[in-house]
Amino acid sequence: MKETIRLFDKDAYATEFESTVISCESREGGSFAVILEETLFFPEEGGQSPDKGTLEGCPVVDVQIKKGVITHMVKEILEPGARVTGRICWEHRFSNMQQHSGEHIFSGLVYRLYGCRNVGFHLSDQNVTMDFDAPLTQEELEAVETEANRAIVQNIETKVSYPTQEELNALEYRSKIAIDGQVRIVTIPGYDVCACCAPHVRRTGEIGLLKIMGVTSHKGGVRVNMLCGFRALQSFREKNRIVSQLVSMLSTQQEDLPRQVERLKDTIYGLKGRLAEAAKKRLEATILRLPEDQESLLLFVRDVETEVARDCVNTWMGKHSGICAIFMEQETGGCHFILGSLHKDCREIAAVLRTGLGAKCGGSRTMIQGSLEAGRERVEEVLELSAE
Repeated sequence: MKETIRLFDKDAYATEFESTVISCESREGGSFAVILEETLFFPEEGGQSPDKGTLEGCPVVDVQIKKGVITHMVKEILEPGARVTGRICWEHRFSNMQQHSGEHIFSGLVYRLYGCRNVGFHLSDQNVTMDFDAPLTQEELEAVETEANRAIVQNIETKVSYPTQEELNALEYRSKIAIDGQVRIVTIPGYDVCACCAPHVRRTGEIGLLKIMGVTSHKGGVRVNMLCGFRALQSFREKNRIVSQLVSMLSTQQEDLPRQVERLKDTIYGLKGRLAEAAKKRLEATILRLPEDQESLLLFVRDVETEVARDCVNTWMGKHSGICAIFMEQETGGCHFILGSLHKDCREIAAVLRTGLGAKCGGSRTMIQGSLEAGRERVEEVLELSAE
């Protein structure tokens, strides 16, 4: 089939077009795959999510490309041969343009300043990530972020070209993959020259802002999460709202939040320790009331931490020849449990609990832990023991 004419290459700012339906085939789930003679819809390509919009008023739920043919997924039949009107969602398109142009500036600077290559790019409706093939320090990334925003302020014109093979051979440009056929080059003078198939802003000033949102180690290099333009603005608004709430809740100043949170963490840690010790003593007092020669211990409790329960079971296992188990009942129903024994194979008990109660559990010969939805009576029945 003839390749689809890519109208977005001619004008990334156009939002409405007319085209002829080449084919319309049904797909699973009641969808239809529509191929047009020409389209403004950018498909999922080059790590970027596809455009959103409508064809004849019907929402386009996905746009894919294969061997140059672009397929639009819709929920209604569009008759082959018919002329249809398409409209793309400009807000979504422009947001993607801001992110992608910002990524080019950032990746170009990382390569120029530190010799690191962008080996992975993902632009979804929520996240923008760049994978670089070598480590970068916080100071280096902040320096790139600052320079990228200087490029935005300069409002540099973005240039798109289709060089001949001879021109391409003499051109130094970035590309993550080998490209067959005509190569489309996007140039931001002074900052980046890169092979790219996606729409971009006309001038860097339209990006508005570039902000690093997070950095993680990734395959020997780093993965950088960033946002540009209105997405960065919205993220800042959300963070500002959260910080304002915390400032109000803790009756402090923004710059003092870390110290206040650290103080609360220390307080909570101390309280949890005292509560755990009290819970342990309460459990031990319960055990002291039981006959010393009792073979097995089966307790149902509330408000006991898993670590406390495990410590108690470990202690009791050395004093009793049967099963020692604590079932911690949850407010939402069901319970978590720790079960141990030095004289019985706990893996066999786990199999019984899984078969009889649908428990999710596992462990070793001497101790298992997990969760189940059954109540006390069913647990006693399956284990053939009487609970305290």
